[in-house]
Amino acid sequence: MKKYLSRTAIAALAVAFAGEAIAVEWNVSLWGKRRAFTEHVEKLAELVSEKTGGEFTLNISYGGLSKNRENLDGISIGAFEMAQFCAGYHRDKNRTITVLELPFLGIENLEEEVAVSHAVYDHPAVQDEMAQWNAKMLMTSPMPQYNIVGTGEPRASLADFKGMRVRATGGLGQAFEAVGAVPTSVTATEAFQAMESGVVDTVAFAQHAHLSFGTINEADWWTANLNPGTVNCPVVVNIDAYEGLSDEHRAALDSSVEESIAHYLTNYAELLKRWDAVLAEKGVVKVDISDEVIAEFKAAAADPIREAWIADMEGQGLPGQELYDLVNTTLEATRASN
Repeated sequence: MKKYLSRTAIAALAVAFAGEAIAVEWNVSLWGKRRAFTEHVEKLAELVSEKTGGEFTLNISYGGLSKNRENLDGISIGAFEMAQFCAGYHRDKNRTITVLELPFLGIENLEEEVAVSHAVYDHPAVQDEMAQWNAKMLMTSPMPQYNIVGTGEPRASLADFKGMRVRATGGLGQAFEAVGAVPTSVTATEAFQAMESGVVDTVAFAQHAHLSFGTINEADWWTANLNPGTVNCPVVVNIDAYEGLSDEHRAALDSSVEESIAHYLTNYAELLKRWDAVLAEKGVVKVDISDEVIAEFKAAAADPIREAWIADMEGQGLPGQELYDLVNTTLEATRASN
């Protein structure tokens, strides 16, 4: 009888607990500090908590959980449930999404960047590669075309780029190397120190990063329109953690992505409106690169790097041409719908 009662009591407790949602807290690994680049993650945390009545929360850490180059590794072992990383930090681990870092893709705004990134993220080859790291793509961190800040005399021609030591990762680094510059892939958090100490002459970033990491404070000039490309930085979740969510919590997470991206775009647009005032305030000269120089840069970098990337991917059994074509067809479709 005691045994029977014990089992009955346990069953009753189980039913009682089943009627209450279990609180879930996810750890999220970012780096640096809160800035335009992380606003969608902050908004996501806010929305998920609201939709679940505080039962599902995202605990965001800026550098306290992992180094930025190790976030994908942390996701793979379940050290945390969500993280942001940039493809250029470890190109061998996320080969397929490096198509989004090829130079001169022709992406003109952040809305196009979102559309193209998410189309690539949805491709089966990308999902399969990410699954090797127990990672599921959640959303992109759209950034405008990179431009460079530098010290000394402005560099406005390809001849000026020769020997230039530039902080540039991924396809951007390859593009600058193609015209004689010397790229280095120090992380965003190391860029200011590299510039301050003279390890690099110039740093390629989007506007928010020049502000957040202080490189604008060391700059004498900024290229307003070089626009060679950008870096792709997804937000991913650990697959086991995602699949372990209740239907309600998973729906709260998934349904919050679009609004979080919209918030990010609005916030970034405000930053871009202030950018000229920031340059004037800090005495940074705005350098307009001539159309002829940009055309020369594109001819030297875009076609050769793209063809080499496609050949490399195909040689590894990955659909390089298909992924590159997907970028272009998505761009066309996005522009046609606007």
